[in-house]
Amino acid sequence: MKSELIVDVRPQEVSIALLEDSRLVSLQQEARNISYAVGDIYLAKVKKLMPGLNAAFVNVGYEKDAFLHYLDLGSQFSSYSTFLKQLFEDNKKLPQLPKMKLLPDIDKHGTIPDRLQPGQKLLVQIVKEPISSKGPRLTTELSFTGRYMVLIPFSDKISISQKIKTTAEKLRLRQLVESIKPKNFGVIIRTSAEGKRAAELAHELKVLIKNFEDTIAKAQREEAPALVFEEQNRVVGELRDIFAPSFETIWVNNADVYEQIAKYVSLIAPERQDIVKLYDDDVPIFDHFNITKQIKSSFGKTVTFKSGAYIIIEHTEALHVIDVNSGNRSKATNDQESNALEVNLRAADEIARQLRLRDMGGIIVIDFIDMNKAEHRQQLYEHMKQVMANDRARHNILPLSKFGLMQITRQRVRPALDIVTTESCPSCFGRGEVQPSLLFTDTLHEKIDYLINTLGINDFKMYIHPFVDAYIKKGIFSTYGKWRRELGRKFKIIPDESLAYLQYRVIDDKGNEIDLKEEKDLDSSSTEKTKLKAKTRGKVD
Repeated sequence: MKSELIVDVRPQEVSIALLEDSRLVSLQQEARNISYAVGDIYLAKVKKLMPGLNAAFVNVGYEKDAFLHYLDLGSQFSSYSTFLKQLFEDNKKLPQLPKMKLLPDIDKHGTIPDRLQPGQKLLVQIVKEPISSKGPRLTTELSFTGRYMVLIPFSDKISISQKIKTTAEKLRLRQLVESIKPKNFGVIIRTSAEGKRAAELAHELKVLIKNFEDTIAKAQREEAPALVFEEQNRVVGELRDIFAPSFETIWVNNADVYEQIAKYVSLIAPERQDIVKLYDDDVPIFDHFNITKQIKSSFGKTVTFKSGAYIIIEHTEALHVIDVNSGNRSKATNDQESNALEVNLRAADEIARQLRLRDMGGIIVIDFIDMNKAEHRQQLYEHMKQVMANDRARHNILPLSKFGLMQITRQRVRPALDIVTTESCPSCFGRGEVQPSLLFTDTLHEKIDYLINTLGINDFKMYIHPFVDAYIKKGIFSTYGKWRRELGRKFKIIPDESLAYLQYRVIDDKGNEIDLKEEKDLDSSSTEKTKLKAKTRGKVD
């Protein structure tokens, strides 16, 4: 199976697409300035205790208070709280964790008022990002994740990934880590550590310990609430979790991010560093790899798969509901039972892909087409477990109920990816009336003339819908050629599949988008028009 990772870096967000045999199976989109992400550590204050929930609400600086349950305090909370007390009492000296004596574990059946009080300062880590109307979910059991291991302060336990099957290798790794780790630090050895040399593991352990020391030093200086540790570059962090030897190429369209990824790959897999490639074509990277079209066809309410069958996906606050329909299948057999089984098996393939693609979490209820034979229902259940085996998120699948419903629970740590595939009209902005489409090329000419002759910008790229691009570039004496002869040849017009039919965007030579909306576009007042022009000039300057 050919696996490729495509990284699209834009000014406001980064999109990471995983392709398997050129088919989109995973998509991550994150703002470049994202806050309260999983793994971030904050210095926070307890705001309110909720004995009925056996939990506390904690102020981490988010608009909604974060949630900390008693069970998320961790078994070593006594050692943790003693360490923090020393940390905050003496601002001139950092306590040394390896020199501490760990205290006994706390009672699993204890209550939150026994351990916390309002106003108390804590170091907390985000384990679930803000979702809907809920704030982040927290833990005080801190961890620092690397490529080969996870470092857990206030513990002495060494755990090994169950995916490492060889007993000799497990013993080697355990003895190796035991010999290099400091006292009072626990370690989880990840699958990727299998076969790695002692020097590689020792180097990463030093980096993780340095992260812990830097975090507590920053917490000592800051006032709550404050971010004291942030997971490394999001792209590198994502790559750390999904990187596999099967990757053939990693394409990146930004030079800085390319350098970061190339450096990271050279550290973890020096023999594979040549798979990282810089994409510098003018055509958008997602268009080049046919990802934009797959996104448009995969994120709607209705998703069609083989032979005309389709699934309908509905989202609610509590759960996701998926309905399987056979549709007008061109190859349907006369045997209804066999037909239902075939559609359900293909639907299971698509549903497993959709769960990864949209990162759907929580409870998923699937209404498959009814099947009468018990062996067919069992076959569908086994097939669903098989196609879900590669899903990195923790999940649990139940057999079909007597109503023909399958229930799946899937780990949810961030909001489900919700991409709107319908397009708002770029000409009327939802008012219902548009400028004549016949005059759209005149509008483009006006914008280009304004950029070149009024604002003095030459080296820019204008992105338009592929149909419009084909129209203005058709023939030997094309409209595009005429504009370049008239206005100069330093600008380019490039097709972009992500744009609507009468939409366009302009990027300057530094990668900044230029806002060209005017009064006639927005039906705004002359005052607003002046502000828009001033905003445009400010970006250009």
